[in-house]
Amino acid sequence: MSKIDPSEYVVTRDDTIHDVDLNTEVVRLPDGRRLTDDLAEQLAAEALAEARRRNLIPGRKSLTGPGVHSPRVQFRVPEAILEQAERRAEAEGVSLSTLAREALEHYLAS
Repeated sequence: MSKIDPSEYVVTRDDTIHDVDLNTEVVRLPDGRRLTDDLAEQLAAEALAEARRRNLIPGRKSLTGPGVHSPRVQFRVPEAILEQAERRAEAEGVSLSTLAREALEHYLAS
């Protein structure tokens, strides 16, 4: 089987989307293959992987630069600190990640 190119399976405004039982209804892909549940799952996984590779997943774009994933920092805090940070982020209209990043940047700049 050849590699699937997710860009060949794009939904446009003219397309109609409805649920299909692939066990009873025959659906053919543009290349003639029958779409099965397994193939649909494979296509979805490959499309998601390609979207992640291209940094197309909704959310903040790379802080490092185009086409490069920003490093991730994780650490533990007491529950009370998390709750306080979540309230502060909500009050400021930012994500918890943005609040933490800005707090770390401020700390390092001082």
